[in-house]
Amino acid sequence: MPQIGLHDMYPDAAHDEQSRQNFIRNLRLHVLGTVLGGTATVYEARARPAFERAQKRRPKNAREAFNAMQGDDYAKTFSALNRTTQEMLYDTVGPSIARQLPDLIDKAARQKPLGVLRLDPSVAVPRYNARADIHCKPGGYHSEIVADDLFAGAEYDRSINVYFFGTLGRYNEDMGASVAHWLRATYPALNPKRILDMGCTIGHSTLPYCDVYPDAEIHAIDVAAPVLRYGHARAEAMGRAVDFSQQNAEATTFAAGSFDLVVSHLLLHETSTSAMGRIFKECHRLLRPGGLMVHQDGVGFKDDPFDGYFTEWLTHYNNEPFLGTLQRLDWTDIAAKAGFTRAKAYDKRVPSQQENGNATLSKKETGTHYVFVAEK
Repeated sequence: MPQIGLHDMYPDAAHDEQSRQNFIRNLRLHVLGTVLGGTATVYEARARPAFERAQKRRPKNAREAFNAMQGDDYAKTFSALNRTTQEMLYDTVGPSIARQLPDLIDKAARQKPLGVLRLDPSVAVPRYNARADIHCKPGGYHSEIVADDLFAGAEYDRSINVYFFGTLGRYNEDMGASVAHWLRATYPALNPKRILDMGCTIGHSTLPYCDVYPDAEIHAIDVAAPVLRYGHARAEAMGRAVDFSQQNAEATTFAAGSFDLVVSHLLLHETSTSAMGRIFKECHRLLRPGGLMVHQDGVGFKDDPFDGYFTEWLTHYNNEPFLGTLQRLDWTDIAAKAGFTRAKAYDKRVPSQQENGNATLSKKETGTHYVFVAEK
């Protein structure tokens, strides 16, 4: 397993806890490598021909390709294995966090204050987050179980290393680092004074902006207090000054025209069609003239309908209900309705900062992150 970047807030794992987490990691590698890899063969040999016989045409999109596979025993086996493994991930990591939760809360309280943490209990968790346990995580990322709770944040910091096999960098920073470095190279004159990261969770993708733009004031928002508490303490432990605040990206409390750069990383697929439009409008309101809105998310390639099979699987069985719809939306049209100029909006695949790409992706996707950019 790639080396994990340790910091003072990172939860430890006893010998048996680490052994169980290693087992889940290796099981996921098998399921998402060998077993998922076989679905393409099954699709071409059985599912697609059956669909063509019934419909007198080829599947035209990922949803149809996914539906064509639904009755196949091999697809059912993959689905059962992958869903069970996802649930086992939390059953494995969670107890190790619960064991040390009081110590983590105490340690967070003793961090040297570099940045700011602003929590607002009046912020309501949006229905699209509250109605399902996102990623099958029990209680989602917003549920609180004790005073000053940061369980969900600490669990996320450790479980994401298991989920992505350590391929997102030592500190799981690859998405933010890749986008930030690409922005620096593509827009050398940008030099943002204030940056906002929407839906920051624990700041994996936020902190790289501190390094790429060291003179900028960095703000990060999320609706979930437990991840913000941990994210703030984690940033302090890593020597980064970030202003974390509990806010909904659809309507923030920041002044209009107060940011040069507004970004997000894997936020939009956890929202909804209407929320996405409101978030784009809020980005437009927050940006100064010439500022940039940049959203990175899990949008796949569309060369062949079956390329989106796993994305559709995540939509239906991993409690990411908006992910499939996100693939089919016209992001430029949404941006235009939010006030951005069509000619200044585009999407692109940004190179990864990691030498090795995500092992769950096909070779053509390895090392790339989908981004949508719009200039005010």
